Amino acid sequence: MTVIPVGHGSEGFDVSPDGKEVWVANAQDGTVSVIDVAAKQVVATLAVNVPGANRLKFTPDGKHVLVTPGSALVVLDAATRKEVKRLASVHGSGGIEMQPDGARAYVACGQDGKVAVIDLKTLEAVGSVSVSGPDGLAWAVRP
Repeated sequence: MTVIPVGHGSEGFDVSPDGKEVWVANAQDGTVSVIDVAAKQVVATLAVNVPGANRLKFTPDGKHVLVTPGSALVVLDAATRKEVKRLASVHGSGGIEMQPDGARAYVACGQDGKVAVIDLKTLEAVGSVSVSGPDGLAWAVRP
């Protein structure tokens, strides 16, 4: 086991699809730490203004990273490490799950009692499903 110090309040994290990086949401700092897996060290700390962020997820193609700070859904470009979109209508956010074909993301909005549906081509909210207090999400396939 290797301990790699990141920002304060780290909780949500994901491994890039190529396995080369781990991105970590730091809730207390409002930052995202980028860890180089081979070097076992933080190579960047992104000041992306995501206080309270507790979930973070790469899109299946590795192009974007979705972060849920609670006030909005923030979409980052994984290559440039810059914010490309902030969806204010998707707030109270929790878990993030990707459709396996990469077409849509689903974001738990516990405070709003819904799961938001995000089109990953347009990076827009395209719908929602009403549920009671959603948080963590998982993808299931019926046999």
